[in-house]
Amino acid sequence: MEVKVQETCDEKDGGIFMENVAKVISKKKKVNEDMGIRIKYADSSEKRRGYFFIKRTFDIVSSLCAMIVLSPVFLITALAIKIEDGGPVVFSQNRVGKDGRLFKMYKFRSMYVDAEDRLKELEEKNEADGPVFKIKNDPRITRVGRFIRKYSIDELMQLVNVFKGDMSVIGPRPALPREVAEYDDFAKRRLQVKPGLSCYWQVSGRSNIGFDEWMELDVKYINEMSFLTDMKIILLTIPAVLKGDGAC
Repeated sequence: MEVKVQETCDEKDGGIFMENVAKVISKKKKVNEDMGIRIKYADSSEKRRGYFFIKRTFDIVSSLCAMIVLSPVFLITALAIKIEDGGPVVFSQNRVGKDGRLFKMYKFRSMYVDAEDRLKELEEKNEADGPVFKIKNDPRITRVGRFIRKYSIDELMQLVNVFKGDMSVIGPRPALPREVAEYDDFAKRRLQVKPGLSCYWQVSGRSNIGFDEWMELDVKYINEMSFLTDMKIILLTIPAVLKGDGAC
């Protein structure tokens, strides 16, 4: 009788021991898996921080150099705008930046001074889909404006925004507050990063592309963001600007 009791106790203790060992192994495995995820996430975050540091450094240096090298173009453009109608050279407008923050975006003025007031009378002629407004041969555009818009010279003033940190050289184009107000959740993803001078949209046809495809291209950039991607878009932007494709 005593032997049977002892065997039963041994079996029970052994079962408990094995069960505890299994729990320890399971917990250790879970810890290792969690640590693996954390290490992977930390490594990804480090790379991301490194990329954004390089990106910002590039933005500062390239925008400053570009403003110096292109200063004659700035001067000639300013004189041409002033001579044509005597109005202000620079046009500033509220745009939506990273995380929905508003900032003043600068452009060489390419439209008549009363362009914003005349927008309502032209809205029914809008040729773009989505919340944006675009029409070919917009009557609000000046003669000088038509030329500088075709070759994106009007956008050169945004180098100031890049230098200040409102924008980046590469990133989705900055949208108007009234446009963002009509964004769905997918389109709002483009607000996760700083807006830029150029992105996939600019090198893929610009105004020739529909709104939904435009948003898809911006989200594609966000998913593929890297220094090599930025360099690729910069190289593609040069011929796109010289050809003036999709300018409106």
